Amino acid sequence: MSRILERLDELYAIGQHRAGYSPEEDAAHELAEQWLREAGLEVTRDDAGNLFGSRGEVRVWSGSHLDSVPTAGRFDGALGVVAAIEAVGRVDKGAVVVFRDEERGCIGSTAFVERGALPACFLEVHIEQGPVLERAGIPLGLAMGIVGIVRGERTFVGQAGHAGTVPMPGRLDALTAAAEYILRVRDTASAVDGAVATVGQVDVEPGAVNVIPGRVRVSVDVRAPDRERLDRLVAELDVHPDFRLEPVPMAEQPIGAFRAELEERGLPILELPSGAGHDAAILAAAGVPTAMLFVRSLNGGISHSPQEESSDADVEVAVDVLTGALARLT
Repeated sequence: MSRILERLDELYAIGQHRAGYSPEEDAAHELAEQWLREAGLEVTRDDAGNLFGSRGEVRVWSGSHLDSVPTAGRFDGALGVVAAIEAVGRVDKGAVVVFRDEERGCIGSTAFVERGALPACFLEVHIEQGPVLERAGIPLGLAMGIVGIVRGERTFVGQAGHAGTVPMPGRLDALTAAAEYILRVRDTASAVDGAVATVGQVDVEPGAVNVIPGRVRVSVDVRAPDRERLDRLVAELDVHPDFRLEPVPMAEQPIGAFRAELEERGLPILELPSGAGHDAAILAAAGVPTAMLFVRSLNGGISHSPQEESSDADVEVAVDVLTGALARLT
């Protein structure tokens, strides 16, 4: 087990921020290739730079990504890669896939499915990135589906003017209008069960301390567990999408393999949706039977942060469950 934790540390030492197709992500893939070869796997790459390691008849695949956001922790993506290498090595069948550039829109996994070389089954281990498992006191959870995501923006146009000489009555302050919209985003999403919506970026023009804002652009990120609720939010918030990922369910056969392993170990079973996007969603949407196993996130479920944490014991049992599920499916 110490090998998995050591490998997570080695990846983190390459750089906290391993942007897609950056030298840091390249170095992480080179390190993963070394581990694949040490596990006795045959290593290949595709045109998108995705990394594969296989041995024997390849029916079941497992893996994740090694790129990361600027404020990353040790576990997001990386845990799924090192867990897959360990589990496939133990089972002696199957394949590991290390996708490129997940954080900026699942670039590698999208290229993989577009190439048409689809696996018979895909399993991904991932930290929960939320507080549900920690609050429930349960180490692992079954993701029953991955939410749909729509991203877009709204622009508010007012009239720039001198902050000291334009009277308050009659001002056309674009930022005030944007602020009212941001509150509407919060309130509208709060009224839809299971949905969330976030304004994460605000660009103010001209952006001077003594000038009334004349133009403001805000980003909008909308997520919901099914298409009906997703479309409802997008319509009510008048989002103009520039990115859309449909909600997808997980498949019963690989979920069943995870469930059987949890039951065999006497572990409680908690089913929950994934509020984050994953490479698993891309494969599931392409028709690949897919399942995700969540590992309890500590520190209140914080993720995309150096405070991201999962316990050694939870990681260990997750790798054991993944190994058992791979054995059942192969």
